[in-house]
Amino acid sequence: AEKHAGVSCVTASMDDIQFEEAARVGQVITIKAKVNRAFKTSMEVGIKVAVQDVLTNVEKIVSVAYATYVAKPVGAGKIELEPVKLLSTEDHLEHTLAIERRRIRLGYEQDFQNLMQESSKEGDYYNFEEEDAVSTDHTHVQSIELVQPPHANHHGNTFGGQIMAWMETVASISASRLCCSYPVLKSVNMFKFWGPSIVGDRLVFNAVVNNTFQNSMEVGVRVEAYNCEEWIKDQARHINSAFLIFNAVNDKGELLTFPRIKP
Repeated sequence: AEKHAGVSCVTASMDDIQFEEAARVGQVITIKAKVNRAFKTSMEVGIKVAVQDVLTNVEKIVSVAYATYVAKPVGAGKIELEPVKLLSTEDHLEHTLAIERRRIRLGYEQDFQNLMQESSKEGDYYNFEEEDAVSTDHTHVQSIELVQPPHANHHGNTFGGQIMAWMETVASISASRLCCSYPVLKSVNMFKFWGPSIVGDRLVFNAVVNNTFQNSMEVGVRVEAYNCEEWIKDQARHINSAFLIFNAVNDKGELLTFPRIKP
């Protein structure tokens, strides 16, 4: 992203991330990234992760993701990005799909905001009663992390990947409380950066199972940041949210069926 912009960039969001395979110790991981399209002041970067087994020499795709970056100017104002030079058929295809992914992402955000506004107007409309349903309170997990220099980039901002790793950890614990097994992360949806965090901040992660869908479940994670003064005054900054989809398998590799949850 910075190579294309010629200046430093910050991550704005990550479109849906799908995990096809699991990477294990001893395997070789190859990560390829390129700018698919520039949108005046932002750009989409496509990321493809492959894993190669050193014994069999078989290579498999682990994950494909699309990150949106915003160019960070040195002074005030905005930086208008140059269009991407398209050299191959694949470049042309990704360039076309990038505008569709952007349209879908913005549509998701608007639909999400509309649903939140509607639910706040209706108030407490839950009247859920079902035998063997698990209360969402049972799946709530909170974790607190201190951002230290190894967790930050050259701007002093917390690595987006580090935040995602902490989010996955707390979400996995939340999911395991429901399935009483080892959950497997399948996708990350609507991973949005609402604001930065820096070295010295305390990050509070709250995770809860939102719903179950037969063989999968959605865990919502909210991240809030505090500096020292904000910590004392209990004034949080909402910096991240995401929805993580998990499933789980038994010893035979069969998908487990999850119980219903009681909101």
